[in-house]
Amino acid sequence: MEPILKFELSKEYLERLRESIESEDEAFIKASMEDAIKADIAAILDELSMEEALFVLRALDPAVAADILIEIDEDSQYKVIKTMAPSELAVMIDQMESDDAVDVLNQLLVKDREEVIGHLEKKDKTLHIMELLRYDDDSAGGLMAKEFIKANQNWTVVQTIDEIRRQAENVDKIYSIYVVDNKEKLMGRVALKKIILAASETKIADLYDENIISVPTHMEGEEVAEIMRKYDLEAVPVVNVKDKLVGRITVDDILDLLREQAEEDIQAMTGISDDVVESDSVYRLSKARLPWLLIGMVGGLLGAGFIGFFEEGLSAVTALAFFIPLITATGGNVGIQSSTLVVQSLAAKSVFEESVTKRFIKVLVVAVLNGIVLATFVLVTVVLLYGQPLKFGLVVAIALFSVVLLASFMGTLTPIVLDKMGINPAMASGPFITTANDLLGLAVYFFVAMLLLNV
Repeated sequence: MEPILKFELSKEYLERLRESIESEDEAFIKASMEDAIKADIAAILDELSMEEALFVLRALDPAVAADILIEIDEDSQYKVIKTMAPSELAVMIDQMESDDAVDVLNQLLVKDREEVIGHLEKKDKTLHIMELLRYDDDSAGGLMAKEFIKANQNWTVVQTIDEIRRQAENVDKIYSIYVVDNKEKLMGRVALKKIILAASETKIADLYDENIISVPTHMEGEEVAEIMRKYDLEAVPVVNVKDKLVGRITVDDILDLLREQAEEDIQAMTGISDDVVESDSVYRLSKARLPWLLIGMVGGLLGAGFIGFFEEGLSAVTALAFFIPLITATGGNVGIQSSTLVVQSLAAKSVFEESVTKRFIKVLVVAVLNGIVLATFVLVTVVLLYGQPLKFGLVVAIALFSVVLLASFMGTLTPIVLDKMGINPAMASGPFITTANDLLGLAVYFFVAMLLLNV
């Protein structure tokens, strides 16, 4: 087979890569991956076994390997770093920006983490990592990187350019230059264009823009993301309680956070209780999915109990059974619609958000309108199309109207209560709402039947 000399995302390259790993052909790995995009290499490594991925990383330059390690799927990444010797992992950590290094180290046990830190060669990197480890992962302090470029307001343009050249060795992306005073207090920022076009002896104090948005270290990541979205920022400086500049958060860090949170919400909405992906083990996937399936099954058994309780009524009016799926399905759909809208509004909180009372009034009005339309449609269909008596049609219509109101109320209230309790409100949009509304729907349906049909 003719060797593939250049990297490409294909089955052919993957097979050639596996052959080179088996034959320990490090020259092929280095040559083929030299100009490849790191995220694409990570995608290939995710297809390899842990031992194969580790061989590839060891064959590459530590700086390149570090960039790839950051991009690898979190589960694969954990397996790789757990296998590495502390000294070997420390070599890669030395090549990473501090925020990425902390993300990797946080996956290790405290003992292992401290051992890796002890092998770091760059003292500045060690200090940065030790500082970042103090913050919560999803706070501004936990998301920020310590690598950024700053200039003192008293410097001249010449001094600043020299300092930019020195500091830029540790900074991959330069969005702007932050300006500080002698006490490291954040004063503003200055664009590179202004620095380049200004006269050599011009002071930075005469160039910088005081209108700068910053975030405190304790701010939640979601709030930081909202600020960056609202003001269209590529990076935002982070300050401590004394307004001293301590780091910066870039848009790629926020995108990673939002992606993780979106995945968590989707899984919560579908009744998956743990952070899993399709490639995880059968045991882990089963463990993550079983809890809500069991709860749903319990709900189904309770529903069967409801139906069994009205067995005599069903025997007397067998047509009641025909419309049970209609009642339960409508209640579930209405509940999920309501809860999804509330979850969306909770995820994008505004200072102008409506009060709970106002929100419930709006939900009630919408539910009444929807209920009237659905109930009228069902009444006409049951009487004219199915040929049932008007009294029976009214039972189905009234029950459906009541279920729409109750499901709307449940779908609105549940995520708000969960949010107040500090629980992910997305959980309310899945099996929880569906199961609860199924039981409510059956109870209402048979209660109305008892009242109107005397069953």
